[in-house]
Amino acid sequence: MSLLFDMDSRLALGTVQFGLNYGVANKHGQVSFDDAKSILELAKDNGIDTLDTAIVYGDSEQRLGEIGINGWNVVSKLPATPDDCGDIYSWVVSSVQQSLKRLGQKSIYGLLLHKPEQLYQPGGDRIYLALQKLKKDGLIHKFGASIYSPDELDLLEHNFKLDIIQAPFNIFDRRLTKSGWLAKLHNQGVEIHVRSIFLQGLLLMPSSERPNKFNKWHSLWNIWDTWLKDSDITPLQACTQYVLSFKEIQKVVVGVDNIQQLADIVHASKGELPFIPENICCADNDLVNPSRWSAL
Repeated sequence: MSLLFDMDSRLALGTVQFGLNYGVANKHGQVSFDDAKSILELAKDNGIDTLDTAIVYGDSEQRLGEIGINGWNVVSKLPATPDDCGDIYSWVVSSVQQSLKRLGQKSIYGLLLHKPEQLYQPGGDRIYLALQKLKKDGLIHKFGASIYSPDELDLLEHNFKLDIIQAPFNIFDRRLTKSGWLAKLHNQGVEIHVRSIFLQGLLLMPSSERPNKFNKWHSLWNIWDTWLKDSDITPLQACTQYVLSFKEIQKVVVGVDNIQQLADIVHASKGELPFIPENICCADNDLVNPSRWSAL
């Protein structure tokens, strides 16, 4: 498949599905080697230049290295420090070196902390020093943090200078804008990446397929479904165009299970977004934070 669109180069390809069976709407399981290679080819053909991965994404890094990713900007993530870690500084450096080996790269564009609270816990100064050293040595070009809530930034901003912040953001979850942090990070010159723009695919599911545990928010779903119908817009178009309408955002991470999904996202990213009612929004962590779904 070779589809060429005038793509917004701010799209980035998430690769968690390359290493794990991931997502509430995933019906295909882990992406095969051949499918992953085809997805990367289509992405590159359409102007995508950034890959988002992590050490904890199963064998995603290994898979990317086997396919070959020269010419890509790679952003990976460092997991939580092991409880029995004696030398935190060496652990950080070694973890990155092992990532580079798996990826088949001499350096990567960005390294994010999967657990940014590590920075202000015991040993956080050693992590920060290691990140600075890795950047100075050219093994990483930028470093930052992957957050789950803008509240985490209140503690980070006064003590650490970070190059990149990755945060969840979508048409339901507008905490990044409502908190003022989107504008603040932009004004500080921090590179902003957003993820979960489809809420793990939940926002794309027809009402008949949504798991019953989400019926708690039935009034919100009714507003959402009615607005989509009245606006004659697909959920894919609405979700993609909404986040891309914020010019402060440098990268919008999208994950796919197959090549057709990527083609659909590319196509859906173009168009004029209709007015979005303020009540298509949710601040309930039980909905907007997928890590809490298992308890529903």
